[in-house]
Amino acid sequence: MTDPVSRTILLLDIEKYSDRDDIEQAYLRRMLYDVADRTLERAGIDERLRLRADRGDSVMELIDANASVTALLRALLTEVPTQLHAVNRMASSSAQIRLRGVVATGYVAVDEHDGWVGSDLNHACRLLDAQLLRAALRERRDDFALCVSESVHTGIVRHGHAGIPAEDFHAVTVDSKNGPLRAWLHGPVPGAANDHSEKGGTSVPGASSGERPAPRRDQPGAQAPGPQAPEARAPQPSAPPAGAVFHFDGGAPTFGGSLVGGDQHGVSGGQVTGDVHLGGSGGESA
Repeated sequence: MTDPVSRTILLLDIEKYSDRDDIEQAYLRRMLYDVADRTLERAGIDERLRLRADRGDSVMELIDANASVTALLRALLTEVPTQLHAVNRMASSSAQIRLRGVVATGYVAVDEHDGWVGSDLNHACRLLDAQLLRAALRERRDDFALCVSESVHTGIVRHGHAGIPAEDFHAVTVDSKNGPLRAWLHGPVPGAANDHSEKGGTSVPGASSGERPAPRRDQPGAQAPGPQAPEARAPQPSAPPAGAVFHFDGGAPTFGGSLVGGDQHGVSGGQVTGDVHLGGSGGESA
C-alpha cells in the first residue's frame, strides 16, 4: 500500500439509478461521466491530476492537492446545474439524471489492488449516502445537491470567494454508522430528513462557532411569543334605569295630570320610565 497522500475528493452519484432498466442505466452512466469530465475541465483540472474509480451509479475522483479547490467548487455550482438542465430538457422522464455531490479533503492511500483506503474517504462516502443529502435533492426543483466537508468549508467556502456564496451553505450534522458527521449543505436544509441541521441537531465536539442557523422548509422563522396585551373588549351597553317600563301604542294615557295623546311623537310606541301614576282625566290637576 502506498503512503497516504493529501487529496481533494469529489463524489457524484445518480439519484434512483437502480429503478431504471439496463438501457437507461447505460445512458445515465454516459451522462454522469460527461458531466464529471466537463466540470473538471471547466475547473482547469487536467486528467493527469486525478484518479477515477467507477462505482456503477456513482463516480469517485481523487484530485491532486495542488489543484484549485476554489475553481472546482465554482465549476460544480455553475457548470453542473447548467449541464443537467440541458440534458434533462431533451430527455424522457425515465432518462432524467439528477445528482448528489460531495467535496472533501483528506489523506488517501492506494493498496496493491488499486483500491483506495482512508478514513477521510470513508467520511466523504458517508456524506454522499446521508439521508439528509438525499432528501435535499428530492425537495429541490433543480437537479443537483452539493455537500462539502468541514475542512472544505473552513479552508475555502467561509471566505466568500467569487462564485462561492458562503451564505448559501448551511451547517448540518448527518448520522452515519461511524457516528455524527459535521458538514455544510449548499441550499435549503430539507425539513423531513432523518438527519439534522446544526440548529437542534447532534452537536460535534470542538465545532467552531459563528455559523449561520440553517433555514428549514418546514419551520419558517417566527418571533418568540412575548407577553400578550389584554384582549380589547367591546363596550357593553349600559343597563336601563331601574323602575317600571311601559309601552304605549295609541290611546290617551295621562301621567301626573299631563295628557299624552294626539300628535305626540317619541312617546307613542316608545318607552316611559321612572315614577309613573296612571289615572284621572285630561282636565284634572294633580
